[in-house]
Amino acid sequence: MKNFLKNSRTGLWSVLFVFGTFNIAAAQSVPDTLAQRVKACVACHGQEGRATTDGFYPRIAGKPAGYLLNQLRNFRDAKRTYPMMTYMVTHLNESYLQEIAEYFASLNPPYAAPQPSQISAAAMERGRVLVKLGDTSKKLPACIACHGDKMTGLAPFIPGLLGLPRDYLVAQLGAWQTGSRHATAPDCMQGVAKQLDAIDIAAVSAWLAIQNLPVDTKAPLATQDFKLPLACGSVLP
Repeated sequence: MKNFLKNSRTGLWSVLFVFGTFNIAAAQSVPDTLAQRVKACVACHGQEGRATTDGFYPRIAGKPAGYLLNQLRNFRDAKRTYPMMTYMVTHLNESYLQEIAEYFASLNPPYAAPQPSQISAAAMERGRVLVKLGDTSKKLPACIACHGDKMTGLAPFIPGLLGLPRDYLVAQLGAWQTGSRHATAPDCMQGVAKQLDAIDIAAVSAWLAIQNLPVDTKAPLATQDFKLPLACGSVLP
């Protein structure tokens, strides 16, 4: 009789344990959505990809899908180097990268207020001139010649330049100069960056970082007659 009661209690506890385990598993289940899958992305790039306040990780929300896809490919193919990004995308197939790019391109959360700047008025004017007019003495086209008059980019492959932290802009121009960032050849941005000195990089980055965003921040689709001032492999899929 004692053995029967002991075995019964053991069986009951086993049933309760299994039942409880199923309940815990059910409570911890998460939806299999793309928003859930990209939680690793927003841990650095901010909620909905709107960027964080640390000044290093850029906003990815609302960027043209073709541009985002190219950047994911570049990290995968070691044209851009950042260990965490490389680790996350190395084993993702092309269709998955496309899904991620299209997901973030579809979002449009509010932008943060522009960053204040302590740069001199002369340097700020130099930044404005480079963005709006370029510098023919250095064979530098204006930034707006590629990135659009409102600097919001041109879909599907050219990103906007507004709403990005100054430190991030400085870091990327420096990466192109040193060759630690590449794009599909011909790499037009590397050619541009190599013509900029440290003063120019500081000026253009500071000027861009303090600009207010237009009402419509989405990159318009490039028109059929749009021509870049430089040959640029990044505008191709």
